[in-house]
Amino acid sequence: MSATALDPRTGESTSSTVLVVDDTAANRFALSAVLSRAGHLVVPVASAGEALLELDVRLRAGCLPDLALVDVGLPDLSGFELCRRVKALPSLAGIPVVHFSARPSGPVDRCQGLDAGGEAYLTVPAEPEEIRAVVRAALRGARELTDAQAQFTRLTLLSEAVVEVQGARCLAELADAAADAAARLTGRPAAVFVLGDDSEVHAGLSRHAERTGLPGAGDEERAAALIRRVLCARGSSRSAVLPGALWPGMYVGPGDVRLVLARSRDGLSVCLVTPVHSDPNGRIGPLVTQLARATVLAAEPLLRYEQERHVALTLQRSFLPAQLPRIPGLQVAFRYEPASQQAEIGGDFYAALPTPAGVIAGIGDVVGHSLDAATVMVEIRHALRAYSIEDPRPGPLVDRIDRMLQHYHPDTTATLCLILVDPESGRVQVANAGHIPPLVLPAHGAPHYAAAAGPLLGLGLPRPAPTELTLAPGDRLLMVTDGLIETRGTDLAVSMEQLRGAAAVAPAGPDALCDTLMSCFGQDRADDIALLALRVSPGVSPAT
Repeated sequence: MSATALDPRTGESTSSTVLVVDDTAANRFALSAVLSRAGHLVVPVASAGEALLELDVRLRAGCLPDLALVDVGLPDLSGFELCRRVKALPSLAGIPVVHFSARPSGPVDRCQGLDAGGEAYLTVPAEPEEIRAVVRAALRGARELTDAQAQFTRLTLLSEAVVEVQGARCLAELADAAADAAARLTGRPAAVFVLGDDSEVHAGLSRHAERTGLPGAGDEERAAALIRRVLCARGSSRSAVLPGALWPGMYVGPGDVRLVLARSRDGLSVCLVTPVHSDPNGRIGPLVTQLARATVLAAEPLLRYEQERHVALTLQRSFLPAQLPRIPGLQVAFRYEPASQQAEIGGDFYAALPTPAGVIAGIGDVVGHSLDAATVMVEIRHALRAYSIEDPRPGPLVDRIDRMLQHYHPDTTATLCLILVDPESGRVQVANAGHIPPLVLPAHGAPHYAAAAGPLLGLGLPRPAPTELTLAPGDRLLMVTDGLIETRGTDLAVSMEQLRGAAAVAPAGPDALCDTLMSCFGQDRADDIALLALRVSPGVSPAT
């Protein structure tokens, strides 16, 4: 619609573009005079062909008329047929059409006009006030229909946006999703700030927001400080308008910015920021407010999860050894990488414990992803350390940990691979409880997985006797958790074969082996990763 003026009597828009289609010059002049005095811009044409050409030109230029007055008796096409062609094109169908005729009209004519898609029917000559009233009514109906369609579109965008923010996996992803949604609702760039009750800030920008003046990287803290001041000053108010000059970042234009605020009961706040936009009917503002509320509701569980994940990670890291003991005759290396921020915390663990009978080394994974899994992981590690003092043999150790889980955590299962290696003789005992078996990498020969298997911990099922093997000087043994190689849609056996191939060509040292495998498999994984690599020192001669 074109820029509008208001009729002082009706309060309705008068300044619209009207296409008048009539093959009689006198009629075109008379209608143009009536409509021009009412403040409308009139575009007169003499035929249906000219009308279609004019509409095509204006469509390309983005300035379609707001209404068409069409004579029924045109020389090339009837006014009814012209109306049908206009209404059949989606790009033109929104233009209201008023038919008119100098012939006396009856119900058949008016029905034919309505059936063709017209909004009204005039018999001319008519009083100027009647012509203006019919035009106003047709414009009002078209405007209301356009507003309703636009509101339906915005409501659809809002519902889609709520789904997007509720599907966010972390607060940073939530902020970006909400910013994009706010930009779609307002047609302006947007920024979103998620503020906890501490100093942490999560900021998101809609696409191309930085180049249009909303705060860019590095401005989040200043913007958050300003938002907190506004929150304190406004109390329960849900919106505020600030001069653009006060807003940090690249925004230096004369326009203002609008802040839409939402708070949770737990002290979490969400602020949606956009340049002030036109909202004459007050339809957009409430939707942006609803988006802010939906965002803060979605942010609450994400914040709780991130806090829980931080506790779990701290727990894991505090109980997993930062370095392994130096063991004569044995080189040991490990790597541990928690899952990405978008993934849940896991229960992976590793250990290497010197005992009089040799070195107990183990790697395992508590089934599940939660703080509980991390807590059980700590208990298993402590039980392993305690039990190995009395009896370091892998078989009895696995049995005792199995009974411990059944007693204290009957609903929890875990995988565990334990080895007892004697560096002097190279003899190794392997007890495996549902875990990926150790990969043996001989100094001379093809890598192969140890033939060691058994049921998960926590099930109380019978277990096979430990597997025994011997490592020669320079041989390596690798244990990993499935987070390193498991890929959705790929069979684990295929992934294990890929691991075997990569390990076969990796450098000989345990540290270099771990680094190589992490670079090959450990990028952007959705689960924790743990590796433990052992190598019998080349100078050690196994006992005979």
